[in-house]
Amino acid sequence: MPRRWMMVSGDAPLKKVEFDLDAPGLGEVIVDVAGCGVCHTDLGYYYDGVRTNQELPLALGHEISGVVSAAGPGVEEWLGQTVIIPAVMPCGECDACQRGKGTICRAQKMPGNDIQGGFASHIAVPARGLCPVDTDKLAAVGLSLADVSVVADALTTPYQAAVQAGVSEGDLVIVNGVGGVGGYAVQVAAAMGATVVAIDVVPEKLDAIGKSGAALTLNARDFDPRSLKGEIIGFVKANGLRTSEWIIMECSGTAAGQKAAFGLLNHGATMCVVGFTMDKLDVRLSNLMAFHARLLGNWGCPPELYPSALELVTSGKVKLNPFVEQRPLDDINEIFKAVHDGKLVRRQILVP
Repeated sequence: MPRRWMMVSGDAPLKKVEFDLDAPGLGEVIVDVAGCGVCHTDLGYYYDGVRTNQELPLALGHEISGVVSAAGPGVEEWLGQTVIIPAVMPCGECDACQRGKGTICRAQKMPGNDIQGGFASHIAVPARGLCPVDTDKLAAVGLSLADVSVVADALTTPYQAAVQAGVSEGDLVIVNGVGGVGGYAVQVAAAMGATVVAIDVVPEKLDAIGKSGAALTLNARDFDPRSLKGEIIGFVKANGLRTSEWIIMECSGTAAGQKAAFGLLNHGATMCVVGFTMDKLDVRLSNLMAFHARLLGNWGCPPELYPSALELVTSGKVKLNPFVEQRPLDDINEIFKAVHDGKLVRRQILVP
């Protein structure tokens, strides 16, 4: 019997329920879930009062991979395919979508927010935008279909940020917060030819990313804002890099992290806000004017970028294995608490 783990409220355990699986509608498919990653956003819904667009009860989870087990009218060609479900699925028909701006489509569907999510055995989603997965290529780099569930957000979100910022050979990219999303931001930027500085407060995360793309790792607890910037300037000069036009990717999703990242702005800099927090902070926006800098938001990733992001994984340029860990979906309440309490360093993937 199909089952979901439902969020009933923020102060009650997620509840396992069985449900009837209807036949897929026009342009829709049913995916048997292989794995669903636990994201900071899921914790925001559960612990921090961030509201979902669909009323509770709701199954959370938007980092999903699986196998299409049923296909509705018009999309029969997807039957049996192994896929990644985009975390944000634009409608493809509206004015924004027609102009290539699917991330601001107001009819978009996000599992675990607008529709039932991936902490389940099965999920019904639109077929539009699904990303096919070659499992032979995954096996060649030691990955399973469940492992690449994290591509749906943890990898593609910073990938879009890097594309949007124009990361290229010779750039200095500073990634602030190298957890689930930030760790992939480091790897993506390095794969694009940038020299990457990684900042965090957790030594284990810095040690891991120092072996996977970061040229310099810095623990923010060891520096005040001025000395942190000075340390990076010293590294830049020693390595013949530009002292201007840094690309700063703020992935911590904390007010302190956002303030620290904003303090790293320099002439011609680009700051990408990738992590999310409900907290507010005071900054001097005129720094953007004075430095002729820019501040970019980043919501999800257009489905058309997924294949090239996945190619970074199957080519071995971006590594998942050191940063993911599979757990049974039945352990979801224990895993949510452990991730929220900072006890688990790797991205948790829940497997039905």
